Amino acid sequence: MDIQVHSIHFTADKKLLGFVNEKVNKLEVFFDNIIAGEVYLRLDNSTAKDNKIAEVKLLIPGKELFAKKQCKSFEEAADLAVEALRKQVTKEKARN
Repeated sequence: MDIQVHSIHFTADKKLLGFVNEKVNKLEVFFDNIIAGEVYLRLDNSTAKDNKIAEVKLLIPGKELFAKKQCKSFEEAADLAVEALRKQVTKEKARN
């Protein structure tokens, strides 16, 4: 699976990029027809503590799956987004 990680308005360190790649790649365990994935990491302009947003988009044959989570850290947001996508992927696999 081809994964692209975009960090918007900041520069992500290698540790964060590695973490996100590892989490998204684990989705292939549940559904092996995933074509590609795109991850967008953004900082929200609000003054709230949970201002880190992770958006994950997966391309599977005939469909596009998407999850967006906002948390205190990018790791937590990415983890929750991947978990939401795991549920979507499992449902999609059951349909096929």
